[in-house]
Amino acid sequence: MTSLHITDLSIKGFRGIRDLSISGLGRVTLITGRNNTGKSSVLEAVQLYVNHATIATVNGILTSREEYINLDFEEVGVSEMEGVLLISPLFHGFPQLPENFEPMAITTTGKSGDKFLSLSVGWVSEERDPRGNLRLVPKRSQTDGEPEGSVGILVETEGHRVHKLLLDFLWPLRPTRMVHSQLGSLRQRMPTVYVVPYGNEKTSELGAFWDEIVLTDEEREVLCALQVIAPEISAVSMVGSSTFGSRNRPRKAVVRATTIPHPVPLRTFGEGLNRLFTLALALVNARGGLLLVDEFENGLHYSVQVDVWRMIFRLAKRLDVQVFATTHSRDAVRAFQETAAESPEEGVLLRLTRVGEDIVPTVANEEELAVATRHDIEVR
Repeated sequence: MTSLHITDLSIKGFRGIRDLSISGLGRVTLITGRNNTGKSSVLEAVQLYVNHATIATVNGILTSREEYINLDFEEVGVSEMEGVLLISPLFHGFPQLPENFEPMAITTTGKSGDKFLSLSVGWVSEERDPRGNLRLVPKRSQTDGEPEGSVGILVETEGHRVHKLLLDFLWPLRPTRMVHSQLGSLRQRMPTVYVVPYGNEKTSELGAFWDEIVLTDEEREVLCALQVIAPEISAVSMVGSSTFGSRNRPRKAVVRATTIPHPVPLRTFGEGLNRLFTLALALVNARGGLLLVDEFENGLHYSVQVDVWRMIFRLAKRLDVQVFATTHSRDAVRAFQETAAESPEEGVLLRLTRVGEDIVPTVANEEELAVATRHDIEVR
């Protein structure tokens, strides 16, 4: 196997994950397990790690789960609000949190070496350096009360320290807006695309992905992916404009089919095809990076899942993409098992099991998956 972006992953203090270490990840890793075992949290942790826990990433994660806390300050007493922060759901132990946050830490090993990200909450103050540039400096808590300054997110990565000042923490009676200040400029570690689990993506939101591959070999790959479900499709394109006006139409995907005399919207063929279009576009746009897919099976009938996995395995290898996907579906696991058996050293099934406060990982490689498939062993 060629060297992967992430071969080992360690997550500490994030959501329901107290301390989780996973070794032997694959080119395509399918994460399975019962509810509340941290499957989606693993994907979110990777998002934070790749994006250096930017404000946009934190906001996206909290918004996607509708976790922002909205309190009516006239109805809620100060004692009930004390110590509650907007980002509290990201820390282990929520909603029962200790007085002092334990930092969360995400560490990886891969072809670029050992990397880490640490995220904690603390007090920061604004200072000016000799050149007059604003910087944020961590402050220790005072024994006689709260220190001067603001509550902020403190992020550390290898070789960098970044302080993000947040003014919309629900620290006692301080509900405001979100702004941030950042020292240095940290680029995303690698291209990463996240596919949401709901299966209802708007094709207008996929326009930017399409623009990146139009008139390339990847455009042909997307068409071939659609033909997994609808072989009669002969062409696909995006029409309309991303800027709306009196003469502009909202952007949408359209296809030509041998059975229909004129172009029709992609959604004419159902949500399954739209889901496949999303997966294919996301995969080709993640070239050289990561694809994160939450609830792979959404919108995909069991009869096409083997072919979809084959498309993912093939493109992931050709485009140097590492795929992390989650599922609740036995059909998705079976289809993955069958495909992994055809692709030596590429597929890994990761099962997460909660034992008390701990989450225990079990990794099955392609040989173990092949045995499970032959003997109809339940590994979900």
